[in-house]
Amino acid sequence: MPNSSLVKEIFSQINTAIETIKLRFEPVTCVDYFLDTPAGQEKLDSLCMLFIAIGESLKKVDKLTDGKLLVKYDTIDWKSIKGMRDILSHHYFDMNAEAIYNVCHDELDDLHLVIREILNNF
Repeated sequence: MPNSSLVKEIFSQINTAIETIKLRFEPVTCVDYFLDTPAGQEKLDSLCMLFIAIGESLKKVDKLTDGKLLVKYDTIDWKSIKGMRDILSHHYFDMNAEAIYNVCHDELDDLHLVIREILNNF
């Protein structure tokens, strides 16, 4: 794979971003936390920034691998992750706190598992 060391570094950065999201999400018990407190709003902003970075990084991986790597790991909806990045980047004020909460609560562990699998396969 061309640029394999760069692709591996990108996945390492994604892994770190996911670990940071998990750590920052720990005190969040419900979506209202994001909406009802200044600290919750700040936390939501920081999580969104990391999701933007993850989505942008996955777009870069697709470009570097000619779209041939992520498709091998079809248990993850990569298109939706990249689409989430687009929404957060271009329509930030339309961001849905409940969607961010649900991704963190219900889907992040699966993504983390696959990212670590990809790293192990390098």
